[in-house]
Amino acid sequence: MLKTHLLRWWLRLSSLLPLRLAHALGTALGTCIHLFARRTRRVVEDNIRVCFPAMTAAERSQLVRSSLAELGKQVLETGIIWHADPGRLARLVVNPEALAELEQHWPADRGLLVGVPHLGAFELCNAFVNTRHPVHHLYRPPREAWMEPVLVEVRERRGGRSMPADARGLRFLLRCLREQRLVGILPDQIPDQGGVHAPFFGRPALTMTLFAQMARKTGAGMAFLCCERLPRGGGFRLHVLPGDPAILNEDPVVAATALNRCIEACVRLAPAQYQWTYRRFRHQPAGQKSPYRKRRR
Repeated sequence: MLKTHLLRWWLRLSSLLPLRLAHALGTALGTCIHLFARRTRRVVEDNIRVCFPAMTAAERSQLVRSSLAELGKQVLETGIIWHADPGRLARLVVNPEALAELEQHWPADRGLLVGVPHLGAFELCNAFVNTRHPVHHLYRPPREAWMEPVLVEVRERRGGRSMPADARGLRFLLRCLREQRLVGILPDQIPDQGGVHAPFFGRPALTMTLFAQMARKTGAGMAFLCCERLPRGGGFRLHVLPGDPAILNEDPVVAATALNRCIEACVRLAPAQYQWTYRRFRHQPAGQKSPYRKRRR
């Protein structure tokens, strides 16, 4: 399909950019999003208003602008991350010793379950860890079907399997953990089914139970990994955080609350780099209003 080929060419072309230039162009793109993509900007504003009520209006406005600039950088850096050769990929990360820190959470006779929230250069987490350990993960097929083959292709090119989030994919990941392999999960995705409401920055958010269930069933080690984008094209810094033991609680709400605490800890490392365009609070408990403003006709 033509669109699929164009996407491949765009990723290849953008991968030739120096990171500093890619981020400068991304900042400009973020300014355009702020000025012209009103719907996207309003979602970011609503999320930040809900999650940081103690901020002044000026502080929230600045965080919105910074968040959209980081979104633009993410768009322009993706080709670099997906197509960088091993040498360039290694140079992008300023603290490669973080891999050894991640391995400390990996029990000798079990698998490792790694939560990777939508923060910073989260695609780099997969690419960089794959240089030492294959990362197996689930993905939700995109709405635009023509994008799917490209996404699977680039995410599997360094090792690891990218499986659809269905029963077959779940069985595969459970088998990987039982075989003492590494599995990555995006823990802040809204589940299609099997979720519970748990507080996220003090507001009820529909939260997956999958992470906790996989950890309990397999006894896998748990860790959270995020990749902070450094200013002025200075590369990326990996952060490894431990999993909260309460994630293993049999009560799904207690477990989901602990999971969200771990995600919050990641977000607080670089609040502007979280994907605030995601409508995490759109499913509210009965009787509670959505925090998102309705679109004006």
